[in-house]
Amino acid sequence: MGSNSSRIGDLPKNEYLKKLSGTESVSENDPFWNQLLSFSFPAPTSSTELKLLEEATISVCRSLVENNPRTGNFGALIKVFLSRTKELKLSAECQNHIFIWQTHNALFIICCLLKVFICEMSEEELQLHFTYEDKSPGSYSSDSEDLLEELLCCLMQLITDIPLLDITYEISVEAVSTMVVFLSCQLFHKEVLRQSISHKYLMQGRCLPYTSKLVKTLLYNFIRQEKPPPPGAHVFPQQSEAGGLLYGLASGVATGLWTVFTLGGVGSKAAATPELSSPLANQSLLLLLVLANLTDAADAPNPYKQAIMSFKNTQDSSPFPSSVPHAFQINFNSLYTALCEQQTSDQATLLLYTLLHQNSNVRTYMLARTDMENLVLPILEILYHVEERNSHHVYMALIILLILTEDDGFNRSIHEVILKNITWYSERVLTEISLGSLLILVVIRTIQYNMTRTRDKYLHTNCLAALANMSAQFRSLHQYAAQRIISLFSLLSKKHNKVLEQATQSLRGSLSSNDTPLPDYAQDLNVIEEVIRMMLEIINSCLTNSLHHNPNLVYALLYKRDLFEQFRTHPSFQDIMQNIDLVITFFSSRLLQAGAELSVERVLEIIKQGVVALPKDRLKDAIQNFATSMEPRKWNTFST
Repeated sequence: MGSNSSRIGDLPKNEYLKKLSGTESVSENDPFWNQLLSFSFPAPTSSTELKLLEEATISVCRSLVENNPRTGNFGALIKVFLSRTKELKLSAECQNHIFIWQTHNALFIICCLLKVFICEMSEEELQLHFTYEDKSPGSYSSDSEDLLEELLCCLMQLITDIPLLDITYEISVEAVSTMVVFLSCQLFHKEVLRQSISHKYLMQGRCLPYTSKLVKTLLYNFIRQEKPPPPGAHVFPQQSEAGGLLYGLASGVATGLWTVFTLGGVGSKAAATPELSSPLANQSLLLLLVLANLTDAADAPNPYKQAIMSFKNTQDSSPFPSSVPHAFQINFNSLYTALCEQQTSDQATLLLYTLLHQNSNVRTYMLARTDMENLVLPILEILYHVEERNSHHVYMALIILLILTEDDGFNRSIHEVILKNITWYSERVLTEISLGSLLILVVIRTIQYNMTRTRDKYLHTNCLAALANMSAQFRSLHQYAAQRIISLFSLLSKKHNKVLEQATQSLRGSLSSNDTPLPDYAQDLNVIEEVIRMMLEIINSCLTNSLHHNPNLVYALLYKRDLFEQFRTHPSFQDIMQNIDLVITFFSSRLLQAGAELSVERVLEIIKQGVVALPKDRLKDAIQNFATSMEPRKWNTFST
C-alpha cells in the first residue's frame, strides 16, 4: 500500500503487502511499518466492489497464511498496533492526526486478514497464527500465547476509553467492526459453540472486567447516533459516508450472524442495506446483539447477556442486589427515544425485543410511559408493510406486540390514545382512530396477508394471541376495526366451507378408486377450526368483559349474523357460541320491535339502550358457561 493511494486492482502487486506476506521476517521496530501504514484507501461503496477487494487480496492473505509460521509477520503487525494504541489517548488529546491515521490503518489490515483467517481455518489454527514468531520454522513462543487476548482487551479499551472526536471516529468504528468479525466464528460451525475462543477470552480472564463498561458504551453509541465527521475533519481522506471499508466487511458478517439467532419463515425479501447516518451506532448495535446472543460457556453464563438483563435507569437510586454481576445504569429516557426513532432497522427491532423480553427494568419503564404511541406506531408500520420486510423483522415486531399485550395496563391505555390522519394506512382514510383500534386493524391485515401468501401457522397463532390478550380490554372500537374483525371471521368461514367441500368430494371419489392417495383435508380442517375457535374466543371475550363499551362490534355482529348460524350446532364451537348467540338474539329482537328502515345512527342508539336493558342474569349464565371452557389467561406463544 504505502504513502500513495491504492486502487483495488493494484493490491496483488503492492510491494508492501508482498513484503508483509512474503518469506522475509519484519521486525516490529522496522521502519517498514510506517511505510506500510501510510496509505489512504477509497472504500468500496457496493457489495460488488467489496467482493472485488476480497478477490484482489485473497492471494496476499493466503501467502501470509503459508509464510506466517516462519516469519511471524502477522504477530509483528499486531504488536505494532498494540504499541501504538498505548499512545492513542494522548494522540487524540494532542490532535496527532498522522499517528491516529496510521493506527487506524494497522487495525484495518488486521481486520481484513482476520476475516480471511476465520473463513479458511479452524479456531485452533487461528490461535496458532497469533503465536508464531521469527524463530525456527513453525515454532512458537509461550510468552506470546496471549497475544490474541491482548488484542481483544486492547479493542475493548479502545471502544470504551478513547474519547469520540472527529479524528478518532473512524478508528472507533473499525475497533467495533473488528470485534464483530472476530465473533463470526459461529458462522462456520454447524454446531453451537460453547468452548470457542470467544468464550475463552471474552467471558473470562482479562476481558471480563470490561463487560459492563463495554455494554454501556455500545448502548450509548446507539443512543447518541453520532454522525461521521465531515470531509476535511482529519488528515486522511474521508472513506465514505457509510463508515469506511470495514463497515462493509463487518456488516456482511453481522448480517449472517443475525440469521443465526433470529426467527425465519415469513417475509419474501432479504434485508435491504439501509443508508446509515451513524456507522458507529449501527456497528455498536450489531456487536451488542452478537455479544448478548453468545451461548453460555460450559462453566459460566454469558456476562454480556447478564449485563443487558440487569442494567437500570439512572434515576433509579435503589442499590443493585449483590447477586447481580456486571450491573450499570443508563438514561432510560434517551434509550426509549432512540428505540422509537430507529425501528426501521432490523437490528434496532431485535434490541427492543431483547430488552423487553430480558430486562424487567426496561419493560416496566416502557409500559409506564404515557407516549407509548411513539413506540407502537413504528412497530405497526413494520407489520403493515409486511410485503417489503424480511421474515426476521416481521417476527420480531409481532413478538414485541405480543409481549406488550400481556400487560392489562397497556391494553387499556392504547384505547385512550387518539390518533389523527394515519397517512401510511392506505386501505381507508383514518382521520381519527384510537391506537388500540389501529393495532387491531394492522394485526388482522397481517393475518389476511399470511392466509393468502405465506401460510405460516405460527404467524397466525401469534397474531391471534395478541388479539386474544387485548380482547377483554377492547374499548370504543372504531367501526372499521369492528368490521374487519367480523370480515376476518367471514373469510375463515368461507375457507372452512371450501375445505369441507373438497374433503367431501375427495371422499366420494375414493369410493371408485382405491389406488389414488387422498389429500390430508382432515389436517387442514383441524388447523382452520383451531383458528376459527380462537376468533370466536376473541369476540366472546370482548362481549363478556366490555359489551357496553363496544356498540360498533355488536352492530357488525348483527349485520353479519348469518355467518354464525352454521357454527351454532357445530360440536367444536357450541360452548363458545352460546354467549354470541345470546347477544345476537337479544339485540335482533329489539331491532325487530323498532321497525324497518332503521338508520345506522338509530341502530347504534338501540344497541346502546339494549346494553343497559340486557338481563344481567342471562348474560351471567352464558359468561359462566364460557369461563368453564376458556380459563382467563395471557397468550405467550413465541419461543425464545
